Amino acid sequence: MSQRPGESLNAWRGVLRRRIKGPVEIAELTIRTLTADEALPYDDLLSVAFLNDNPSAERVAGLRAHVEQGRAVGVFDGDRLVGGGIILSRSITLPGAQVVPFAGVSAIAVAPDHRRRGALTMMMRAQLHGLHEQGAEPFAALWAAESRIYRRFGYGEASEYTGYEISKGAEFRPGIELSKDPVRELSLEQARPLIEAIYAKTLPNRVGRLGRASLDWDELLRDEAADRGGMTSRRFAVHPEGYAAYRVGHGRGDQGPGPSAELAVQELVATTPQAHALLWRYLLDMDLVAVITGRIGPDDPVRQMLAEPMTERWRRDPALWVRIVDVDRALVARRYTTTLDVVFEVTDEFCPWNAGRWRLRADAAGLAEVSRTEDAPDIALDILDLGAVFLGGTRLNTLAMTGRVRELTDGAVRRASAAFLGENEPDTTEIF
Repeated sequence: MSQRPGESLNAWRGVLRRRIKGPVEIAELTIRTLTADEALPYDDLLSVAFLNDNPSAERVAGLRAHVEQGRAVGVFDGDRLVGGGIILSRSITLPGAQVVPFAGVSAIAVAPDHRRRGALTMMMRAQLHGLHEQGAEPFAALWAAESRIYRRFGYGEASEYTGYEISKGAEFRPGIELSKDPVRELSLEQARPLIEAIYAKTLPNRVGRLGRASLDWDELLRDEAADRGGMTSRRFAVHPEGYAAYRVGHGRGDQGPGPSAELAVQELVATTPQAHALLWRYLLDMDLVAVITGRIGPDDPVRQMLAEPMTERWRRDPALWVRIVDVDRALVARRYTTTLDVVFEVTDEFCPWNAGRWRLRADAAGLAEVSRTEDAPDIALDILDLGAVFLGGTRLNTLAMTGRVRELTDGAVRRASAAFLGENEPDTTEIF
């Protein structure tokens, strides 16, 4: 395991007590950091919790390499591991082209016979209080298997993705310009250095896109047969200014006579509109394919490129959930689209150091200052609502219409909502 921040861990017994040096008891459960030797029982737990088969040796080795020392926590009932979760050191593009670190909360699992006994609360408190006490990443983010689980820990729905099913051969509207450079099918070994460079080039220009270190690429490109869902190994269509990674599954039963394959796109990234259009055209015209599926950011232009988008299937679902760990450190990490001077009244039961009044001042360059204040508040909201608007996808004025955000000064929500917008809707389709 690599040496990263977070070698000590905060535990909780009723309230936050002390930094863990050994196990801390909560009823019959204990919590501590996991060691490298516990990768196998941890992956066994993940398999049981997520209803999968037992892990392969390759998968366990991948987990051991990907999990950072001191950033995996386990809950035990006696000697048995019954809960676990990790923090990944990731980065993300925030509004204003700011690529900043965040705590990527992942692989959270509780054994089915130990649910609703406090194990998840123990892990969430250990992670969030630990980040605060260590002065580590100012916000955390995760993908949620079920929406309601993480709201009670202060995570807000900060972005969405669009799932799609597009028929093979779907036509573009007139006027779509295609790149003249060719698309080539390459092996993983040939494609990897090219796609890494292309992805890095796009990173500052797409709010919500995640930075990727070498280990992150290793995990993303891992291609065990058990993870393919009956489809082919991953394939790579590479252009000088873009690429598409995809799999093919044969024999969709609902297509009737003729081509029946499903082309499942894992990722399509391009640095120019012309390369983006050509890669889509390449996939849409693939022989023997009946349908192209995948997920894209909500403002990916492909829907506007199609001549008849209403004949295809589109569905928006929650993507990244954000948890503000420290209000003052998180809100200055991004930029704002307009000048702003607003006082937030924040409630936060799970991380009480965030509760109270915070003044956010943003200048004409989008730079912000955040400080405690006793001034009268302009907007009252919970910490999960602040996390929801943090990436600029969810709007404050939308939350105000639900009653979750309360406007205390006329016009404050409108001004703050405009200032929090990003350059694009968050493009968060990578599950970690």
